[in-house]
Amino acid sequence: MQMKRLIYQIRMFTISGGGVKRTDWLRKHHVYGHIGPNVMIQSRKIPLYPELIKIGSNVRIASGVSFITHDVVHNMLNNIPGNKYKYTEKKGRITIGDNCFIGANCIILYDVTIGNNCIIGAGSVVTKNIPDGSVCAGVPCKVISDFESFKKKRM
Repeated sequence: MQMKRLIYQIRMFTISGGGVKRTDWLRKHHVYGHIGPNVMIQSRKIPLYPELIKIGSNVRIASGVSFITHDVVHNMLNNIPGNKYKYTEKKGRITIGDNCFIGANCIILYDVTIGNNCIIGAGSVVTKNIPDGSVCAGVPCKVISDFESFKKKRM
């Protein structure tokens, strides 16, 4: 584990006052690529490449959410006896638009964009881009409703 990431991780566990205070610290120290205004990150996990994550404004990220900005399958492939190729680590960006909610224990993979006005249900695995105005859930995550219908049901 990189020393800087270890320090960030320890800091996340020592900040009291909830997700808003932790998010303010993350923003102040430029840990993520971008964190917009009015964002709350409950999760205390720091991904390996946090600079690849961009979070819009008015976003809520529940506890236990994992951002997977890379894979490590290259380690296994490079150690196959007789392998003639040199595989490299694959990394990718994660972008979350404005006015989004990411439910508890979601996993968001690299090279994924979650559009504006989206809700991702708890426990979902986001493997592909999510269009604007979508309510999604599942493994893999799929569109199950639209944002406007969800708002009307919540009135």
